[in-house]
Amino acid sequence: MLKSMEKREPERLTTATLILDVAERLVQIRGFNAFSYADIAAELKMSKAALHYHFVGKAELGAELINRYTMRFDAALAGVEARLPDAPARLAVYSDLYLAVLLEQKMCLCGMLATDFETLPDSMRAGVVAFFDKNEEWLSRVLKDGSEEGTLEFEESPSEIAWMIISCLQGAMLIAKPYGDTSKFKSTARHLFKGLRAPTAMTLRSPAVKG
Repeated sequence: MLKSMEKREPERLTTATLILDVAERLVQIRGFNAFSYADIAAELKMSKAALHYHFVGKAELGAELINRYTMRFDAALAGVEARLPDAPARLAVYSDLYLAVLLEQKMCLCGMLATDFETLPDSMRAGVVAFFDKNEEWLSRVLKDGSEEGTLEFEESPSEIAWMIISCLQGAMLIAKPYGDTSKFKSTARHLFKGLRAPTAMTLRSPAVKG
């Protein structure tokens, strides 16, 4: 539930959620600076005054979009940890979170906002940075666990590898989208994570060679 909406009446919460849903999709397709309240109002067949009632300005709307997206992403990562015990499997599902967005012909919300970063209000800038920081923290923990359990192998620090993963997946999304071809993203993710697998772990999981 959106924190700023918790005390509102159910019907108002529903309206606010619809506004956020439309705005999120527009950001993920066009970018934050390429849509206006008029676009949302037209799609929802409501007045701009009604939009301003729920979100005073676009900065407030944008901050709530980031907050909601980050909460959902955090919940997804917590679910990955809860059901998958080993680090390589967690990394694979992490990339699948990005792939699911790309399959809808959209981009990561915060990835798109990062392209507009210099023009964003300070509150939104802080939210975008916090989103990527949380991803880096989660990935660093997974990488550290994988190194300790012997399933992952790398020379740099977990933090450096985490940033490499985030950068590669965000970049792969950006490049794959114009082609409408998710296989390019999948190939990048596959090779990225293959390079992190410890040789012993790969041998243990490989089919037995028949003599």
